[in-house]
Amino acid sequence: MRIVLVGPPGAGKGTQAQFIASHLSIPKISTGDIFRANVSGGTELGRKAKEFMDRGDLVPDEVTIAMVRDRLSEDDARDGFLLDGFPRNVPQAETLKKMLSEWDARLDIVLELVVDEEEVVRRLSGRRTCTKCGKIWHVDFDDKRDDICDDCGGNLFQRDDDKEDVVRHRLEVYQEQTAPLVQFYEDEGILAGIEATGSVEEVTGRALAALAPLESA
Repeated sequence: MRIVLVGPPGAGKGTQAQFIASHLSIPKISTGDIFRANVSGGTELGRKAKEFMDRGDLVPDEVTIAMVRDRLSEDDARDGFLLDGFPRNVPQAETLKKMLSEWDARLDIVLELVVDEEEVVRRLSGRRTCTKCGKIWHVDFDDKRDDICDDCGGNLFQRDDDKEDVVRHRLEVYQEQTAPLVQFYEDEGILAGIEATGSVEEVTGRALAALAPLESA
Protein backbone atom coordinates (compact mmCIF):
# COMPACT_ATOMS: atom_id res chain seq x y z
CA MET A 1 0.00 0.00 0.00
CA ARG A 2 1.28 3.47 -0.89
CA ILE A 3 0.26 6.14 1.60
CA VAL A 4 0.91 9.84 2.15
CA LEU A 5 0.38 11.36 5.59
CA VAL A 6 -0.33 15.11 5.73
CA GLY A 7 -1.16 17.54 8.51
CA PRO A 8 0.27 20.59 10.28
CA PRO A 9 3.36 20.54 12.49
CA GLY A 10 2.46 19.01 15.83
CA ALA A 11 -0.41 16.92 14.47
CA GLY A 12 1.38 13.71 15.46
CA LYS A 13 2.40 12.60 11.97
CA GLY A 14 5.66 11.00 13.10
CA THR A 15 3.99 8.96 15.84
CA GLN A 16 1.11 7.83 13.66
CA ALA A 17 3.40 7.08 10.72
CA GLN A 18 5.39 4.67 12.89
CA PHE A 19 2.29 2.76 14.03
CA ILE A 20 0.65 2.64 10.59
CA ALA A 21 3.82 1.58 8.76
CA SER A 22 4.46 -1.14 11.34
CA HIS A 23 0.88 -2.40 11.05
CA LEU A 24 1.17 -2.64 7.25
CA SER A 25 4.82 -3.85 7.23
CA ILE A 26 5.91 -1.06 4.90
CA PRO A 27 8.80 1.42 5.32
CA LYS A 28 8.13 4.79 6.91
CA ILE A 29 9.89 7.39 4.81
CA SER A 30 10.29 10.71 6.61
CA THR A 31 12.00 13.65 4.98
CA GLY A 32 12.35 15.15 8.45
CA ASP A 33 14.50 12.22 9.58
CA ILE A 34 16.66 12.51 6.46
CA PHE A 35 17.09 16.27 6.95
CA ARG A 36 18.03 15.88 10.63
CA ALA A 37 20.54 13.11 9.83
CA ASN A 38 22.21 15.37 7.29
CA VAL A 39 22.24 18.32 9.69
CA SER A 40 23.79 16.30 12.52
CA GLY A 41 26.27 14.78 10.06
CA GLY A 42 27.33 18.21 8.80
CA THR A 43 26.82 17.31 5.14
CA GLU A 44 26.49 19.96 2.43
CA LEU A 45 22.79 19.16 2.15
CA GLY A 46 22.50 19.41 5.93
CA ARG A 47 24.06 22.87 5.99
CA LYS A 48 21.69 24.06 3.27
CA ALA A 49 18.65 22.48 4.93
CA LYS A 50 19.52 23.88 8.37
CA GLU A 51 19.32 27.47 7.14
CA PHE A 52 15.69 26.93 6.15
CA MET A 53 14.73 24.68 9.07
CA ASP A 54 16.06 27.15 11.68
CA ARG A 55 13.70 29.78 10.26
CA GLY A 56 10.77 27.37 10.17
CA ASP A 57 10.80 27.47 6.36
CA LEU A 58 10.62 24.53 3.97
CA VAL A 59 13.67 22.99 2.30
CA PRO A 60 13.67 23.82 -1.47
CA ASP A 61 11.72 21.44 -3.70
CA GLU A 62 14.60 20.34 -5.89
CA VAL A 63 16.63 19.11 -2.90
CA THR A 64 13.66 17.33 -1.34
CA ILE A 65 12.43 15.71 -4.56
CA ALA A 66 15.82 14.29 -5.52
CA MET A 67 16.22 12.81 -2.06
CA VAL A 68 12.75 11.24 -2.09
CA ARG A 69 13.21 9.77 -5.58
CA ASP A 70 16.39 8.01 -4.46
CA ARG A 71 14.66 6.64 -1.38
CA LEU A 72 11.57 5.38 -3.19
CA SER A 73 13.73 3.55 -5.71
CA GLU A 74 15.17 1.31 -2.98
CA ASP A 75 14.02 -2.31 -2.82
CA ASP A 76 12.11 -2.10 0.46
CA ALA A 77 9.75 0.55 -0.97
CA ARG A 78 8.93 -1.38 -4.14
CA ASP A 79 5.65 -2.86 -2.83
CA GLY A 80 4.56 0.02 -0.63
CA PHE A 81 5.58 2.86 1.65
CA LEU A 82 4.29 5.57 3.93
CA LEU A 83 5.51 9.08 3.16
CA ASP A 84 5.65 11.47 6.13
CA GLY A 85 6.60 15.05 5.27
CA PHE A 86 6.42 14.73 1.49
CA PRO A 87 4.79 16.07 -0.59
CA ARG A 88 4.43 19.44 1.12
CA ASN A 89 2.88 21.41 -1.72
CA VAL A 90 0.95 20.85 -4.94
CA PRO A 91 4.00 20.96 -7.28
CA GLN A 92 5.64 18.24 -5.18
CA ALA A 93 2.41 16.23 -5.29
CA GLU A 94 2.28 16.51 -9.07
CA THR A 95 5.95 15.44 -9.28
CA LEU A 96 5.27 12.45 -7.01
CA LYS A 97 2.28 11.41 -9.15
CA LYS A 98 4.44 11.57 -12.28
CA MET A 99 7.29 9.73 -10.56
CA LEU A 100 5.02 6.87 -9.49
CA SER A 101 3.40 6.74 -12.94
CA GLU A 102 6.85 6.14 -14.44
CA TRP A 103 7.03 3.06 -12.21
CA ASP A 104 3.46 1.96 -13.09
CA ALA A 105 2.35 2.77 -9.54
CA ARG A 106 0.05 5.24 -7.80
CA LEU A 107 -0.94 6.36 -4.31
CA ASP A 108 -3.67 4.35 -2.61
CA ILE A 109 -4.73 6.89 0.03
CA VAL A 110 -3.78 10.21 1.63
CA LEU A 111 -4.49 10.50 5.35
CA GLU A 112 -4.95 14.06 6.63
CA LEU A 113 -4.45 14.51 10.38
CA VAL A 114 -6.83 17.30 11.39
CA VAL A 115 -6.03 19.35 14.52
CA ASP A 116 -6.84 22.86 15.81
CA GLU A 117 -4.11 25.50 15.40
CA GLU A 118 -4.04 26.52 19.08
CA GLU A 119 -3.68 22.88 20.09
CA VAL A 120 -0.64 22.65 17.80
CA VAL A 121 0.91 25.73 19.45
CA ARG A 122 0.31 24.24 22.90
CA ARG A 123 1.79 20.88 21.90
CA LEU A 124 4.97 22.26 20.33
CA SER A 125 5.76 25.36 22.41
CA GLY A 126 5.46 23.31 25.61
CA ARG A 127 8.18 20.85 24.64
CA ARG A 128 11.52 20.85 26.46
CA THR A 129 14.55 18.77 25.43
CA CYS A 130 17.22 17.35 27.72
CA THR A 131 20.77 18.51 26.94
CA LYS A 132 22.25 15.20 28.15
CA CYS A 133 20.00 12.32 27.08
CA GLY A 134 17.84 14.08 24.48
CA LYS A 135 14.51 13.06 26.02
CA ILE A 136 11.62 15.40 25.30
CA TRP A 137 9.37 16.51 28.16
CA HIS A 138 6.25 18.69 28.06
CA VAL A 139 5.42 21.43 30.54
CA ASP A 140 1.72 20.50 30.51
CA PHE A 141 1.51 16.81 29.62
CA ASP A 142 4.36 15.80 31.96
CA ASP A 143 3.53 18.38 34.65
CA LYS A 144 7.07 19.74 34.49
CA ARG A 145 7.60 22.64 36.88
CA ASP A 146 11.39 22.74 36.70
CA ASP A 147 14.08 22.59 34.01
CA ILE A 148 15.68 19.32 35.09
CA CYS A 149 15.30 15.96 33.31
CA ASP A 150 13.71 13.42 35.66
CA ASP A 151 15.60 10.59 33.92
CA CYS A 152 19.22 11.77 33.94
CA GLY A 153 19.31 15.11 35.77
CA GLY A 154 20.32 17.06 32.67
CA ASN A 155 19.14 20.59 32.00
CA LEU A 156 16.09 21.07 29.80
CA PHE A 157 15.91 23.67 27.05
CA GLN A 158 13.43 24.83 24.42
CA ARG A 159 14.55 24.18 20.85
CA ASP A 160 14.46 27.20 18.56
CA ASP A 161 11.85 25.58 16.30
CA ASP A 162 9.60 24.95 19.33
CA LYS A 163 9.40 28.62 20.33
CA GLU A 164 5.89 30.01 19.94
CA ASP A 165 6.74 32.63 17.30
CA VAL A 166 8.53 30.03 15.17
CA VAL A 167 5.67 27.54 15.63
CA ARG A 168 3.14 30.13 14.46
CA HIS A 169 5.35 30.94 11.47
CA ARG A 170 5.55 27.23 10.62
CA LEU A 171 1.75 27.07 10.72
CA GLU A 172 1.53 30.08 8.38
CA VAL A 173 3.91 28.34 5.98
CA TYR A 174 1.81 25.19 6.21
CA GLN A 175 -1.42 27.03 5.43
CA GLU A 176 0.15 28.82 2.47
CA GLN A 177 2.02 25.93 0.88
CA THR A 178 0.84 22.60 2.26
CA ALA A 179 -2.88 22.99 3.01
CA PRO A 180 -3.75 23.21 -0.74
CA LEU A 181 -2.67 19.54 -0.88
CA VAL A 182 -5.96 18.72 0.82
CA GLN A 183 -7.93 20.06 -2.13
CA PHE A 184 -5.53 18.44 -4.61
CA TYR A 185 -5.95 14.99 -3.12
CA GLU A 186 -9.65 15.49 -2.54
CA ASP A 187 -9.95 16.13 -6.28
CA GLU A 188 -7.95 12.93 -6.83
CA GLY A 189 -10.54 11.09 -4.74
CA ILE A 190 -8.02 9.55 -2.32
CA LEU A 191 -8.20 11.88 0.71
CA ALA A 192 -9.36 10.69 4.14
CA GLY A 193 -9.57 13.14 7.06
CA ILE A 194 -8.57 11.77 10.48
CA GLU A 195 -9.42 13.66 13.69
CA ALA A 196 -6.03 13.96 15.42
CA THR A 197 -7.13 14.92 18.95
CA GLY A 198 -7.40 12.39 21.75
CA SER A 199 -4.99 9.65 22.75
CA VAL A 200 -2.41 8.20 20.37
CA GLU A 201 -4.34 4.93 20.39
CA GLU A 202 -7.60 6.65 19.47
CA VAL A 203 -6.03 8.47 16.52
CA THR A 204 -4.31 5.28 15.34
CA GLY A 205 -7.65 3.47 15.53
CA ARG A 206 -9.29 6.07 13.31
CA ALA A 207 -6.44 5.85 10.79
CA LEU A 208 -6.53 2.05 10.63
CA ALA A 209 -10.32 2.15 10.21
CA ALA A 210 -9.84 4.37 7.16
CA LEU A 211 -7.29 1.90 5.74
CA ALA A 212 -9.36 -1.23 6.41
CA PRO A 213 -11.36 -1.16 3.13
CA LEU A 214 -8.11 -0.96 1.15
CA GLU A 215 -6.53 -3.82 3.08
CA SER A 216 -9.49 -6.09 2.35
CA ALA A 217 -9.72 -5.10 -1.32
